[in-house]
Amino acid sequence: MTRVLIVDDELPLLRALGINLRARHYEVDTAADGATALSLAARHPPDVVIVDLGLPDIDGVEVVRGLRGWSAAPIIVLSAREQQADKVTALDAGADDYVTKPFGMDELLARIRAALRRAAPATNEPVVHTGAFTVDLAAKKVVAGDREIRLTPTEWQILEVLVRNSGKLVDHRRLLHDVWGPAYGTETNYLRVYLAQLRRKLEPDPAHPRYLITEPGLGYRFEPAGRSASGGDEPAQQVP
Repeated sequence: MTRVLIVDDELPLLRALGINLRARHYEVDTAADGATALSLAARHPPDVVIVDLGLPDIDGVEVVRGLRGWSAAPIIVLSAREQQADKVTALDAGADDYVTKPFGMDELLARIRAALRRAAPATNEPVVHTGAFTVDLAAKKVVAGDREIRLTPTEWQILEVLVRNSGKLVDHRRLLHDVWGPAYGTETNYLRVYLAQLRRKLEPDPAHPRYLITEPGLGYRFEPAGRSASGGDEPAQQVP
């Protein structure tokens, strides 16, 4: 069974989510504060995490960072905070999706299914080599030298879409649609955050990317051969 960890200090909501998910055959762990959540996750590693930002002991962003330090499980933030800055902070910390309260149960279930699909393993896929790292599409991993580079599920999904379209422009709308779903089409700030994270992990010089290229105002392109290291790139968190 798929194990879901729900972290929220609103006990009625915590109970309601637990009942709904168990009724759909998910195995559910619940925590009303961040410390309990981190302890539970260490004892029973979840397949997906749903976490509120406004927790009584530590901020939910710190829970995201704590989980992301060792776990690649998809993390969905569930919060009443609607400011774009809060969303960007959570995504930058390692969250994979952000759902604003109040929300519909059907929407949340769809987000969970989408997150699990992004994290699911693939088979019989090629290995793509660059001068700095190797992307194994079957194993869903990236290796630089003899070191595996840990990517979050969303970072991997973005990289996978770009790698499968090597040398071609992937426009903003298509990338958002393929990674987050058809409801997304204008949230280009999400892409800025995640491309900045990928470049920090993969590019020899993130300020002058050679493999993950921005086409200003259009989208992104993966160049396995690399381009000459000249010029900079867009600010990581600049919102267009």
